[in-house]
Amino acid sequence: MPEGKIIKALSGFYYVLDGDRVIQCRGRGVFRKNKVTPLVGDDVVYQADNDKEGYLLEIKQRVNELVRPPISNVDQAVLVFSAKEPNFSTSLLDRFLVLVEANDIKPIICITKMDLAEGDWEGEIRRYAEDYRQIGYHVYLTSTKNGDGTEKLIPHFQDSITVFAGQSGVGKSSLLNAISPGLELKTARISAHLGRGKHTTRHVELIHAGGGLIADTPGFSSLEFTGIEAEDLGYTFLEIAEKSAACKFRGCLHVKETNCAVKKAVENGEIASYRYDHYVEFLSEIKDRKPRY
Repeated sequence: MPEGKIIKALSGFYYVLDGDRVIQCRGRGVFRKNKVTPLVGDDVVYQADNDKEGYLLEIKQRVNELVRPPISNVDQAVLVFSAKEPNFSTSLLDRFLVLVEANDIKPIICITKMDLAEGDWEGEIRRYAEDYRQIGYHVYLTSTKNGDGTEKLIPHFQDSITVFAGQSGVGKSSLLNAISPGLELKTARISAHLGRGKHTTRHVELIHAGGGLIADTPGFSSLEFTGIEAEDLGYTFLEIAEKSAACKFRGCLHVKETNCAVKKAVENGEIASYRYDHYVEFLSEIKDRKPRY
């Protein structure tokens, strides 16, 4: 039986990429019966009635899956944040990083609209960028003028499935258009009243760009830590995970425990205090989470 990858899901149809062909497939009733929803990114076995139409028979095991956006088998996420309009936020970036790390997805940080940042604010963003580089992340700064800086991102896309994620209005579609001009994705102006952009992306679709497949995904308005337990949060902060090996107590949550190597590293300036503050804030949020039945 032929195999392929779902690159688009729309109105009950699943578009399967097999080599250079795209087959429009429907899902078998067995998926509904087993409460399995095929996702964009799924590797599938299908049966083709002809060159254009067929049925999905099997979904291969997923490496990972995201709920919002609904996509699977993601290799990396470009986390897009703007320097201005809306202003760059380390708290929001760390929230995204936690969710990406928890799903074993490689993060790449891109800060757009650097040409709008001036004076002290520009210097502050560059210092933040260096902090995240020190942790081990790839960080790129780009300009709205001619997409300056985007060319350094392109080598990352080769042979990978990449999602773009970030607030509305940070320039995800503009960035994608700069990377692959043929896409001509819609962009929206920032609402001066709300300070955020309107959603311009309606569904998830994998598109060829940079030698790989890229998903332009809708902007996120809320990010919750469902599925992440308190004892696992530290592993999603790479520098905290590294230092925690030296904590006296196994299972140390790095808040009230004595002889905590993480708290000592914060005092010594080895871990940025704002990163630790976000860890404590997120830990409290997870502990206060209401159980779901």
